[in-house]
Amino acid sequence: MDPNALHNLSYGMYIVSASCGGRLNGQIANTVFQITSQPVTVVISINKQNLTHEFIEKSCNFSVSVLDESTPLQFIGKFGFRSGKTEDKFKDTKFEVSKSGCPLVLDHTIAYIEAKVTSKFDCGTHTMFIGQMTDSKIIAPGKPMTYSYYHEVKRGTTPPKAPTYIKGEAK
Repeated sequence: MDPNALHNLSYGMYIVSASCGGRLNGQIANTVFQITSQPVTVVISINKQNLTHEFIEKSCNFSVSVLDESTPLQFIGKFGFRSGKTEDKFKDTKFEVSKSGCPLVLDHTIAYIEAKVTSKFDCGTHTMFIGQMTDSKIIAPGKPMTYSYYHEVKRGTTPPKAPTYIKGEAK
């Protein structure tokens, strides 16, 4: 079995965010997809060890900011390779807080989606949160960054907590 075959699946680059007890957190995610149109329902996959997971579990809300291809690696690293347990990822980041309390990242974002969790599935290291869309907006024109673009053009790496991480693969 060749796990590299999974690299042929299409993914994007997003910031999934949530809030809890007045605190905000967000993280890079590559697994976000729409599953129905009536009602509009999306799925995200979040590592159980991440603070964002804890916030989504407690608040039952999340937001997804769709990143543009021009997003700098340093910005992706801020949300993808640092922990909200030890630093404020939203410091020096342009964002708004939605009615449900979710942070909506505006820097390098072409659109956002907000959702209310309707169910969840335990997937071992990750939880799939299924959410019904409660709000969305186009922020700016642009081209959404795919995970392939992130790796091939930006030369980005995959952190061990990502659902697409393959042990032993060059980071």
